Amino acid sequence: MKVTLSVIKADVGGLVGHHVVPEELEEIAWDVLEEYRGELLIDFDVSHVGDDLILIMTHEEGVDSPDIHGIAWEAFQEAAALAREMGLYGAGQDLLKDAFSGNVRGLGPGVAEMEIEERPSEPVVIFAADKTEAGAWNLPLFKIFADPFNTAGLIIDPKLHSGFRFEVWDLIEHRRVFMSTPEEMYDLLALIGSPGRFAIKRVFPKPGHVIPEDEPVAVASTERLYEEAGRYVGKDDPVMIVRAQHGLPAVGEVLEPFAFPHLVAGWMRGSHWGPLMPVGVKDAKPTRFDGPPRVIALGYQLKGGHLIGPEDMFDDPAFDRARAMANEIADYMRRHGPFEPHRVSFHDLEYTTMPEVLKKLEGRFEPLQ
Repeated sequence: MKVTLSVIKADVGGLVGHHVVPEELEEIAWDVLEEYRGELLIDFDVSHVGDDLILIMTHEEGVDSPDIHGIAWEAFQEAAALAREMGLYGAGQDLLKDAFSGNVRGLGPGVAEMEIEERPSEPVVIFAADKTEAGAWNLPLFKIFADPFNTAGLIIDPKLHSGFRFEVWDLIEHRRVFMSTPEEMYDLLALIGSPGRFAIKRVFPKPGHVIPEDEPVAVASTERLYEEAGRYVGKDDPVMIVRAQHGLPAVGEVLEPFAFPHLVAGWMRGSHWGPLMPVGVKDAKPTRFDGPPRVIALGYQLKGGHLIGPEDMFDDPAFDRARAMANEIADYMRRHGPFEPHRVSFHDLEYTTMPEVLKKLEGRFEPLQ
């Protein structure tokens, strides 16, 4: 069965600052999506990470469907309206325009979608992060699909030996390149090691795989809010879909990279590096310095387009050490205060509120003799 899985998220208002999405907003989004169940939507779920509302939808309308994106826009607009009534912080923050033009891309929300031929057993893991940027997925995606020290199947499962093809986006020059592993691993790392500029958008199987080579096995959102808004309005807070098992990395191999809380850009005011902490949904409510950055993992089985789940994959004591390590890293980074490397580079600060500070000093700089 050909089915499309669409994951669309937006910050429509936070309860007590940038802390969490209140249940009332999730309920109103659920009610909007429920109206379309059995018509445009096969199934759906609603969740959150921090102050970001997440819509998970299955359908047969394909990627970038105006109808599906219109449903998401309607849900976000109604949730934002309630957020304004409640006086929530940043109500409608990620809804950068009033008019919907057939696609939410460029309007603020983050989008990850894939159209696939559903396998007899189709496990998927949906990741969502708060207080970070699209490039935060680079390290995990590389480890899942290209690092044999993470994914044992790359060595011991013949169906994985051909490797994978990565679609990498240049987020500054607005172009893309396709690179294959293992043969182009070093060139790939040369790009994705700079996550502020290069981000993995999709991962595909290579010819001869049990999955058709034009079907993605992982998709990430790559929207950059400051570019769409022309100013800093919050961090991008990306989402990602990863398929697993039967010729792909196992679910445990998909989750394993997050046992290491790698450093990502974002955190307070989108201006600081901090550890990406894997948490259960109940703990997806960042507080300390508006963080540290959080990531959740929702596991589903797709069957006939229906979502069986979710399983809260990081709500597991096996990730306790990762959380403890993240707290230790947070302590270390926080001690740097306003100094790099805790604060992001000066170039990246140009997209925050820093230019407003520099304007005050414009007339006071003198040329060096």
